[in-house]
Amino acid sequence: MTDITSLINRNRAGEAIGLPCFCTANEHVLRSVFQFTRKHQVPAVIEATCNQVNQEGGYTGMNAADFAVWIKTLAAEYGVPSEHYILGGDHLGPNPWRHLPAEAAMANAEILVREYANAGFRKIHLDASMACGGEPTPSFALVAERAARLCKIAESHSPHPEELFYIIGTEVPIPGGETDAMDDLTVTSVDRLSETIDTHREAFELAGLNHVWPRILSVVTQPGVDFSHTAIHRFEPDKAKALSTALEDIGNMTFEAHSTDYQPTEALAELVAQHFFFLKVGPELTFRMREAVFALANIENHLLTKQNSSKIIATIDHAMDNHSAHWTPYYQGEANLVKHLRHYSYSDRIRYYWSDQGVKAALEKLFTNLSQTKIPETLISQFFSARQFGSLNATPGQLSSDHISLCIHRYYKACGLVT
Repeated sequence: MTDITSLINRNRAGEAIGLPCFCTANEHVLRSVFQFTRKHQVPAVIEATCNQVNQEGGYTGMNAADFAVWIKTLAAEYGVPSEHYILGGDHLGPNPWRHLPAEAAMANAEILVREYANAGFRKIHLDASMACGGEPTPSFALVAERAARLCKIAESHSPHPEELFYIIGTEVPIPGGETDAMDDLTVTSVDRLSETIDTHREAFELAGLNHVWPRILSVVTQPGVDFSHTAIHRFEPDKAKALSTALEDIGNMTFEAHSTDYQPTEALAELVAQHFFFLKVGPELTFRMREAVFALANIENHLLTKQNSSKIIATIDHAMDNHSAHWTPYYQGEANLVKHLRHYSYSDRIRYYWSDQGVKAALEKLFTNLSQTKIPETLISQFFSARQFGSLNATPGQLSSDHISLCIHRYYKACGLVT
């Protein structure tokens, strides 16, 4: 079993070692993750968010038990034993029900956490930071009190509570991503870090959870990284130096960094060096998948008649037109700009449409068409230029998987786990 505590101790001792957390429910991406982890013999953290997976099905149609079984099945296909990956729950709290009165929202959050813990999720991000049912923004103390309440549920319903570990804090965008530009991006102050930890420590003590406190391994803070539809805010180590220095005097904790997608690899490594042990990545994974699919669609257009093609891009557009809730609150402006953002935004709202039945059928046809067609290596080189000469003879599925692995590889490299 992956020894998280040992890795964290090495990080706190000054070794540039961390752990990527892959926040995705996309089958193609997950297959690429397991293929990579098997090849390189590295641990994997697979995370689901409260919006993706919950007792109502989330936007994936899965509850926590469904997701856990599905991941176990995928891992087994690639020969990855259960002890080599960890399931994580992200932003577990009342967020999906925040429109309800606080007590009703928290009751739903308790069911959510219970189901995640019971299904074998080990990494639990407790996030009760959001206002519910028209209440004012909750205080640090109230957020901590609600987090302790949820922790108690997890401890009571996990088959192996001693294997649970927790993440607290929430200095990040809401689950689902930013809706606008990064106008108010500031590094978490040392005072906010201290208040987050102090109020949680007190709340856990009052809840009779002193024995759990050593298993709170990370706190989410904002190191000064984020991305919008068209821009990336690069990590600036000097601005987070006071934050990372302050952590060195706090127990056994590290930081967890959200929204690290698209950071240069050297910036990711700088984050790890400043004790941001857990690096979360989500949209970048499906952004790479979208790049691969669009490249394969271009190859298909060169080799097949329009009548016989998969029409994958047109099918995606059709799905986005018919079910616009996943992108209309995010993309605004002139028609040409919105059209561009729908396909090429860093936010990658297309990620919500890969499970659409029409899109799934078109993607399967794309892979089938190209599997039955001899693809000239020069055409592969044109649209997959990152591949080395001599490695151009690959199946469509492998081309896609290898392109997704451009993201996977650089996260493991930044975390010091592969070269």
